[in-house]
Amino acid sequence: MAQQSSARALLDEAGTTYAFQAGIKLADKPSPLYRLLVLSILLSTRIKAEIAVAAARELADFGTPERMLQASWQQRVDALGRGHYVRYDESTATALGQGAELLLDDYRGDLRRLRKQADGDVGTLREGLTRFPKLGPVGADIFCREAQAVWPELRPYFDKKALSGAEKVGLPTQPDKLAELVEADELGRFAAACVRVTLERGVADRVRSRAPA
Repeated sequence: MAQQSSARALLDEAGTTYAFQAGIKLADKPSPLYRLLVLSILLSTRIKAEIAVAAARELADFGTPERMLQASWQQRVDALGRGHYVRYDESTATALGQGAELLLDDYRGDLRRLRKQADGDVGTLREGLTRFPKLGPVGADIFCREAQAVWPELRPYFDKKALSGAEKVGLPTQPDKLAELVEADELGRFAAACVRVTLERGVADRVRSRAPA
């Protein structure tokens, strides 16, 4: 089918998750999930994705809520600055400290406890995520979009940016139909690829050139 060919071309061209790009080996474990939370906060701000990813890499040394709290506010600001995340560095440094404290106090530093509380309800999970400072609905979408790789109950998760990208390369805009075009374990990569169509110039044209007519 033409759409399956386009989906495969899209995966081949742009199927790198933002977590992978940020050096996060995503797994259902406390540290990588926390690093994904931090990345989602950074990506949800009005700033270029590559800058947010670079900042997340600089914050890798603070890859647990305990380490984030142990770091001084200035250390967080400096790490964000090295990633050129300078417009929002001070407020974000504060938010990261507050978020780490919230995660430790309410979930013993483990986002899997939030997942357990949600008990498979995606709306409840998103609501819990938005309790973290600077993580609004957009950030919750980013987290869920990437976390579906390790939390199957989120599948299929395509936010507005992903669906917009799918439309640009002639793919369905209904999440269930879009999900049928790839394997279940590819959905995280596929959603990220759709987002890259929306955010990165030239991706859509390259996908069309790769996909058979």
